[in-house]
Amino acid sequence: MFLKIIIFIHIVAATIWTGGHLVLTLGFLPKALKQRNFGIIENFESRYEPIGMPALLILVISGVYMTFHYAPDFFEMDMADHYTRHLVFKFVLLIFTLALAIHARFFLIPKKRLKLLAIHILVVTLIAVLFVFTGFSARSGGLL
Repeated sequence: MFLKIIIFIHIVAATIWTGGHLVLTLGFLPKALKQRNFGIIENFESRYEPIGMPALLILVISGVYMTFHYAPDFFEMDMADHYTRHLVFKFVLLIFTLALAIHARFFLIPKKRLKLLAIHILVVTLIAVLFVFTGFSARSGGLL
């Protein structure tokens, strides 16, 4: 029962993380680029970050918990194992997400580099969707 609660919390956090980035990418980014207005992105981020960052933290914590449940031999890296293969892909996506977030936070946002930040936003949104797809693949028997 506890695992099912963790999975549910993970899915809700994934919904917040991915949905927020889809809203940013499809709803706010085009307007910001068209008007060349960095403030549109800043305004969205100031409202989204208080729920988006905790959602990401919950995703990481619940994801690590599920890793040890579904792939206890994860660190042996048996890529023939269904769950290990999916989890390795998710961890690679996480590393890219964190690298992009750090780069954006310390290099692009302070300098208000809208065009480069737009590329980051698009890539992070794509990664978020790939996270969802990978989770779906792992739970549905494997599409990867």
